[in-house]
Amino acid sequence: MLIAIGFLIVVVSVFGGVLLAGGRLGPLFQPAEILMIAGAALGAFVASNNSQSMRTTVRAFKRLRPASGYGRALYMDLMGLLYELLTKARREGALAIEADIEDPSNSALFAAHPVASADRLITDFIADYLRLTATGSVGPVELDELMLHEIEVFELEYEVPVRSLHRTADAMPAFGIVAAVLGVVHALSWASAGPDQLGSMIAHALVGTFLGLFIGYGFIAPLGSRLERQGAEVVKVLQCIRVCLLANIHGYAPRIAVEFGRKALFSTERPTFLELEAHVRGQHVI
Repeated sequence: MLIAIGFLIVVVSVFGGVLLAGGRLGPLFQPAEILMIAGAALGAFVASNNSQSMRTTVRAFKRLRPASGYGRALYMDLMGLLYELLTKARREGALAIEADIEDPSNSALFAAHPVASADRLITDFIADYLRLTATGSVGPVELDELMLHEIEVFELEYEVPVRSLHRTADAMPAFGIVAAVLGVVHALSWASAGPDQLGSMIAHALVGTFLGLFIGYGFIAPLGSRLERQGAEVVKVLQCIRVCLLANIHGYAPRIAVEFGRKALFSTERPTFLELEAHVRGQHVI
């Protein structure tokens, strides 16, 4: 919804300004200019990426449909889930949560936290590292290095569509200039054109510069920034899980371990100590 609202503001502000200034929108519609700019941008995108990165970029647009779900509700639910898992393992032994982490989709404990368990990335990350912890064969240092490595891989993979969109946005003004220059060349090649006709043709040619800037910085660049911000939010969630699990491995009580996780969150979405304490106190470990 925010993406649509933002784009609507861009369109209304730009074209509304043109109308308020007494201009007309008709001359701005130049199919030939749009074809040159969009076609050149698409060709450059294909030439600069392999098939894997192009598929990753296309799939990334699915993440732009909903507003980001990484807010306080998810963090509270996540830390409640971690608290129950760690408490159950601490009281009954690591094998007590084996069924939960082997099949989170059929776990009553995970089902009690629908906001966090609905995210496959979160459930897989928790289950994988609790499973490794339960084996007792991986030390805290090695486990930490492994989690950091997985988070780094996720960041690198997430950066592929972000870089592709930002580079395309940066190239759009240049392609707009190319279209404008070609339009001017075409206009000046008409030796028999009068001043009025020549002026109209040059004006239409300059629309290419406008379209390159407008599409690049009004639409493509914001999408890249949106993906980049969402990637940072996902990484922060993974970091929260990481510090909770590490605190548990080092012997801290589950209530203290989730406090470590709380401190890893962004301040704008971080629940207070008392809010988290009240939340976990109100839970009953299954």
